[in-house]
Amino acid sequence: MTQIQQATPLHVPDTDALRFLPEGPVPLENGRCSWVGIQHGLDATVGSLNLLEIESQRNESFELPGRPGFAFPTEQAGTFVVGCERSLGLFKLQDGSWQPFCNNVDHDVEGTIINDGWVYEDNLIFGTKDLQFATKKAGLYLYRGADNKLIRLRDDQICSNGKAITGDVESGLQLIDIDSPTRKIVRYSLNLVTAALGPAETILDLTDDPAVPDGAILTPDGKGLIVAMFRPEVAAHGETRWYDLDSGDLQCVWQTPGSPQNTCPALVPVGDQLKLLITTAVENLDAEGQSQCPNAGRIFLGETAWSASDAMDAPVFKAH
Repeated sequence: MTQIQQATPLHVPDTDALRFLPEGPVPLENGRCSWVGIQHGLDATVGSLNLLEIESQRNESFELPGRPGFAFPTEQAGTFVVGCERSLGLFKLQDGSWQPFCNNVDHDVEGTIINDGWVYEDNLIFGTKDLQFATKKAGLYLYRGADNKLIRLRDDQICSNGKAITGDVESGLQLIDIDSPTRKIVRYSLNLVTAALGPAETILDLTDDPAVPDGAILTPDGKGLIVAMFRPEVAAHGETRWYDLDSGDLQCVWQTPGSPQNTCPALVPVGDQLKLLITTAVENLDAEGQSQCPNAGRIFLGETAWSASDAMDAPVFKAH
C-alpha cells in the first residue's frame, strides 16, 4: 500500500524573486543545504545560489551572473561548480567571483540554457532546456574531467531534468534521465571513457499523469527513485513520489499542500534523521492562482524512516 505523508512548508524563500523558481537542492553538512533560484521572475535574466540552514530557516542568497540550472559544492571550501546560461564555471562565495571553464554549450542552437545536472567524481552530466518548452533541440552533455572535454550525448531533448547515476565504472554505469515533456523516466548505460550512451530503456511511463516529472534523486539503498512532480495548474497540493526502480510500484507520496509545482527533492541529514527537502515554484501561477496556492514557491520538509547514517555520499565536484 502506498504511504501518503504531508510535508511541512518552511518560511523560506521569503521574497517573490526567490519563490519564482527554486530548484536543485543539494545536502551539505548536517542541517544545511544549497539550492538555486533559476530565475528571479518571469522576465528575469539572473538567478542565485542559496545556502539554507534548515532548523533556523536562515537563507543566504548569492546573485549569479545569469540563470543557473544547477550548483554543486566542490572540494575547495566555499566554491561551487555552477551551470549558468551556457557556461560551466566556479563561483566563490567569499567574493562573488565567477570563473567559467567551459563556454558555448549548445553553441549551434538558439533559445536554450543549461538546466538540471549531476556530479560523478570529476565529471558533470547535465542537460539544457528549450526556453519555449516546444522544440526537441536541447542537449544532454557529459563534461569529462579526465580531459576537460565537453561531449554532447543527445541533441533532441526539450527540457532535460532529473539525473541520477547507478552502478560503478568497473561493473558499468547507468544514467537515469528525465526529459520532462515526454513524461517518461528512462535509463541508459553510460561509458565515461568512450562517452557512449546506450539505448533508452523506459523505467517509468507517466504519460497519463496530470503532472510532469521534474527533479529526482535515488533512495539511500539505490533501489528507488524519488521524483518531484510539477503540476502547472492550480491544485490543492503537489506531490513528490518514491517509486521502486525494479517494479515501478509507488511506495510513498509526500504531498505539499497549497503548492502544486514540485521541482526537486533532496535527502538532507538533520540531526540523526534524513529529511526530504522539496523545492516548489510559482512559475506558472498568475495572481489568482497564487491566491489559491498560498504555499507555492516555498521549500517543504518531509519526514522519512531513514536515519542520517543511511545517507548516500553528498555530490561533490572534484575540480582540477
